[in-house]
Amino acid sequence: MDENKMVAGKVKKPGKRGRKPAKIDLKAKLERSRQSARECRARKKLRYQYLEELVSSKERAICALREELEMYKQWCSAMDQGKIPSEIKALLTADEQKTPGGGATKTSKNSKTNGISNGSS
Repeated sequence: MDENKMVAGKVKKPGKRGRKPAKIDLKAKLERSRQSARECRARKKLRYQYLEELVSSKERAICALREELEMYKQWCSAMDQGKIPSEIKALLTADEQKTPGGGATKTSKNSKTNGISNGSS
């Protein structure tokens, strides 16, 4: 019998499977590999720059939130001593100026929440 086999109408020759290695110049292959490595390093550098910027922006946001938290803690301690901080007074007066006549409904909402919080304490 012939060494060639017929499979689906095509003649198959025995031997290695898969693609045959192309006859390419070793220098060209090496240069392509170097270029690919350069591009990979450039992408990595950009990725790290982006991540560093992201981290620094998150750190700035954390600092701002800590300052805000400290401010609220100071306000709470002042209110515990019976003093109303000037910032809160300014917020309340600005809120009353924004809604003329509507301040009564807001105080009723606030009195409801105050009643609940006072009842639970």
